[in-house]
Amino acid sequence: MIVEETGLPGVFLITPRRFGDNRGFFSESWSKRAFEDAGISAEFVQDNHSLSAVTGTVRGLHFQAPPHAQAKLVRCGRGRIFDVAVDIRRGSPTYGNWFGTELSFENGKQLFVPVGFLHGFMTLEPDSEIIYKCSDFYAPECDGAVRWDSCGIDWPLEGIEPVLSDKDAAAPALAAFETPFEV
Repeated sequence: MIVEETGLPGVFLITPRRFGDNRGFFSESWSKRAFEDAGISAEFVQDNHSLSAVTGTVRGLHFQAPPHAQAKLVRCGRGRIFDVAVDIRRGSPTYGNWFGTELSFENGKQLFVPVGFLHGFMTLEPDSEIIYKCSDFYAPECDGAVRWDSCGIDWPLEGIEPVLSDKDAAAPALAAFETPFEV
């Protein structure tokens, strides 16, 4: 497993090894031991799987506030996405900074998003499937969002019209957002 730092503290780009032959491949996508050896601490309790049918679907930027804050390990099971993490920890020297990368079935990369960061993605192909582990259970009373286009993210929008949910379209801008997270 290759673990790369991203410039945002605690956000890691992870590339599991693939062992292939004429039948396909095998990959260990998560190992508690490998993560601990890399200095990543997360106890996952829930797996989520979503399908976005249309290219340009934007989901996010989401977070879950304390006491049910979530770290996430995100991968793309089919298709391609541009996946993003944004630091929203008050007092952090990287507050408001973001990291984005392409995750795809082909490249097998994963993004680890720790507690205190927004998470979101945009699909780059139709019928993209996103699979992610969460470190806490979904708690609707702690669910929150920040508007996708308010953080200065360089989304790959060329020729793509964003498709948003009503919730994401109505989310507050980062400048008007009161974060529940501190360093």
